[in-house]
Amino acid sequence: MKVDEDAVKAVLNRLRRAQGQLAGVIAMIEAGRDCKDVVTQLAAVSKALDRAGFKIVASGMRQCMANADENQAPMTEEELEKLFLALA
Repeated sequence: MKVDEDAVKAVLNRLRRAQGQLAGVIAMIEAGRDCKDVVTQLAAVSKALDRAGFKIVASGMRQCMANADENQAPMTEEELEKLFLALA
């Protein structure tokens, strides 16, 4: 499965943002911040990672549909389902 360049840029931006958020969560834990605040920020990191994953899968599906006649075999329904479930 290929991912188009625009999607790669968007995914990398999301992952960099998540990386910064995760660094913030680590700093919060090290500083002994309130558990509620830490969990809230950790949930934001998790959501950012989920969105990056969904973007990769969606872009890959779009590429598969647009380039169905290339040398690469199309993904089966089971393979696509497995990718989506991996993000659940």
